[in-house]
Amino acid sequence: MTELHTLAGLIPGATPTAIPGLDGPVAKIFGYGLWLVILAGVGGTGMGVYKLAVSDKSRSGGGSEPFKWMGGGVAAILLAGSLITILNGISGT
Repeated sequence: MTELHTLAGLIPGATPTAIPGLDGPVAKIFGYGLWLVILAGVGGTGMGVYKLAVSDKSRSGGGSEPFKWMGGGVAAILLAGSLITILNGISGT
């Protein structure tokens, strides 16, 4: 038998909460989408840390690129996290 595994098992607490007036597949896709944005932010931050670790430290090196990756990753984490918090507050959980 073939079993279908989703990323929801890997993400702690990744059960989307039904939002009043937004029930059905739209709410579920939106909820999982926010969790995926958080994972993408973690990946971007990790890539920035990696680029900073292996970058050329001389004066001619492009030193701002790792910080762009890290800043974008942190911004994605904060944005998705705040939206999840707001939506959970609306739904009353």
